[in-house]
Amino acid sequence: MARKVLKDGEAPVAAADDGGSYDYDLFVIGAGSGGVRGSRTAAGLGAKVAICELPFHPISSEWLGGHGGTCVIRGCVPKKILVYGASFRGEFDDASNFGWEINGDINYNWKKLLENKTQEIVRLNGVYKRILGNSGVTMIEGAGSIVDAHTVEVTQPDGSKQRHTTKHILIATGSRATLVNIPGKELAITSDEALSLEELPKRAVILGGGYIAVEFASIWKGLGAQVDLFYRKELPLRGFDDEMRTVVASNLEGRGIRLHPGTNLTELSKTADGIKVVTDKGDELIADVVLFATGRAPNSNRLNLEAVGVEVDQIGAIKVDEYSRTSVPNIWAVGDVTNRINLTPVALMEATCFAKTVFGGQTVKPDYKDVPCAVFCIPPLSVVGLSEQEALAEAKNDLLVYTSSFNPMKNSISKRQEKSIMKLVVDAETDKVLGAAMCGPDAAEIMQGIAVALKAGATKATFDSTVGIHPSAAEEFVTMRTLTRRVSPASKPKTNL
Repeated sequence: MARKVLKDGEAPVAAADDGGSYDYDLFVIGAGSGGVRGSRTAAGLGAKVAICELPFHPISSEWLGGHGGTCVIRGCVPKKILVYGASFRGEFDDASNFGWEINGDINYNWKKLLENKTQEIVRLNGVYKRILGNSGVTMIEGAGSIVDAHTVEVTQPDGSKQRHTTKHILIATGSRATLVNIPGKELAITSDEALSLEELPKRAVILGGGYIAVEFASIWKGLGAQVDLFYRKELPLRGFDDEMRTVVASNLEGRGIRLHPGTNLTELSKTADGIKVVTDKGDELIADVVLFATGRAPNSNRLNLEAVGVEVDQIGAIKVDEYSRTSVPNIWAVGDVTNRINLTPVALMEATCFAKTVFGGQTVKPDYKDVPCAVFCIPPLSVVGLSEQEALAEAKNDLLVYTSSFNPMKNSISKRQEKSIMKLVVDAETDKVLGAAMCGPDAAEIMQGIAVALKAGATKATFDSTVGIHPSAAEEFVTMRTLTRRVSPASKPKTNL
């Protein structure tokens, strides 16, 4: 008997045995974070599982990928390695007032960092394979597509095709960076190539105002490049708290990055001196590299979804219900290919919930409330819960906003003019903390603990009654006693920053 499609709010129930015989209980397409988590969790619950993934390569394509997916191979992990490398420039600048006498030039070897980064992602690619193998998951190399609701066809690297039958299919193919459609776009690169450049650019132009754009601006500037950052809005990081966005923009400028708000690129062309960049304001400049960091598209094109009735939206994201089930009852999807919250830990959560629901006899759906995240610009920004703007949009009561802006102890000696900023947004009636944000050193490390507090329903009184760790930046979160402002929902500001 076939599984029925869920109605809104209806929990999935394990399908009755239809008497069919399949090669696998679960076939997973895509061995990134979500696919690996879903397959190994299902296998641990007794399912017979297979997973297919493209051959490994640092730069992805329709036919190249690798176990670990975007995050491990060409995303979070290698990016954070480069952020670490870029951060040393500021450390060298700060060191002299702490007594370190660095005489002569400090030379930088980009190729050494690139080699070590590549070695690490190769190692992690192997780790993911071992994790799957140790979990009893069958690994198949190649590109998967769906033939029908219970059949997956894998095109192997040599062009041969194999078909596998399965009771359930999990799609976890992620997303891929895209290029803006302007003349000369073929001269630009995406984050994939930016993580594997043969030469470190001296002059870099970045188009975009999101995570990837500001992170690469910090990386390249920290490694010695001249960086120009172009974005359409007045501030970078649209969707984050406006006050914190202002702080990030100020810090980027303070580190020497040239910001071009409200500006787009209209044309790229090759010259003898590099890539000529033309803006919509008529300005021109020359760059060694132009990075388009303007968004990503779901990897759904080659899956044959339309033929089997899996619905997608206008950008190709797979439509799913609250349990990650598609419009075809035994086909499921998690991670960036569904375009919900496109973060690695969220894909892990979705995949775990899927496996427990389908194979564990539980009914578990992902909880997207109070998901923390971080932007690893230098210094980093990290947030959890609602921004002030989001809280106002949802508010029935007044909001109490607490902020703290201070010079970190380290900067008092180094003389670096860069403040750390912390913020709490509180419901005036219930005293519940609705959101928290920080921009400053170690923001992500601190915010992970704050996220636990918000998830547990902490009130401002809870924060106030907590003893701080001294001396630390983190203690500011439990010592913000003075109200910065009280905001009424009746005065909801409209922002187009």
